[in-house]
Amino acid sequence: MPRQEAKVSVFDSVVQGGDAVWEGLRLYKEGIFCLDHHLDRLQASAHALAFAHIPSREEIKKAIAETLQANGMTDNTHIRLTLTRGEKVTSGMDPRLNTKGSCLIVLAEWKPLVYDNDSGIRVITSSQRRNNPQFLDSKIHHNNLLNNILAKIQANVAGADAAIMLDDHGFVAELNDTNIFLIKDGSVFTPHADACLHGITRGLTIEICAELKIPVAEKNLSLTEFYTADEVFATGTMGELTPVTEIDGRKIINHSGKKTYKKIIEHFKNLIPKFSKQLN
Repeated sequence: MPRQEAKVSVFDSVVQGGDAVWEGLRLYKEGIFCLDHHLDRLQASAHALAFAHIPSREEIKKAIAETLQANGMTDNTHIRLTLTRGEKVTSGMDPRLNTKGSCLIVLAEWKPLVYDNDSGIRVITSSQRRNNPQFLDSKIHHNNLLNNILAKIQANVAGADAAIMLDDHGFVAELNDTNIFLIKDGSVFTPHADACLHGITRGLTIEICAELKIPVAEKNLSLTEFYTADEVFATGTMGELTPVTEIDGRKIINHSGKKTYKKIIEHFKNLIPKFSKQLN
């Protein structure tokens, strides 16, 4: 459907209660980046939310391929892939009101990377905490994004590009839209994925560090450790690897002089063709 004609029912579960899961896909000329990883997470998230009808991988890939072909899209494209629990017979939270099965939405747009990765981004710390598993598990890539949106609003008001969100213990969890890493004396650190998503680019970055024999560890990290890091960067499918230049007014100063981030980003760029998959 053309975007002006595409509709979803006002009784769809995503409208009624944000009851849906999603993935953001990136299309390069070599194909869709880490497609199978994203589809694994989409289907796992839907299963965790007890969706009764989950499309097969083949059905999803066919829908994506048809959408890209209809738009003549072969590169520099963002795909917002959403799977809702489906349409209800009437408004309400009860999944038993769903009678038509899940609704698959493939929204494809020509779109550059979300951030300027040459200049980097400035971030602030949000008062909005990241969900932890005792409330709403961040391992489910769900459409309930209000806490992230509130954090982004705080960043907007402060004139920053994004917001750091802390966990319930006051340690850094992630940015409102991406995972985050710091580098100190040539070693790489990232928060435990307790109150944040196991990001696909996050995981690939950890693998890159291991391959390059760069020390890497997951640990509880305070804001002070980020303020005093040599380098800080964010990771995500829609932004790749983005340097963070300032946090809460503190400039990130590379006292070590080591160019660890440069090594990682160069290796990442070389891996894009390897991890991008064409749809047949």
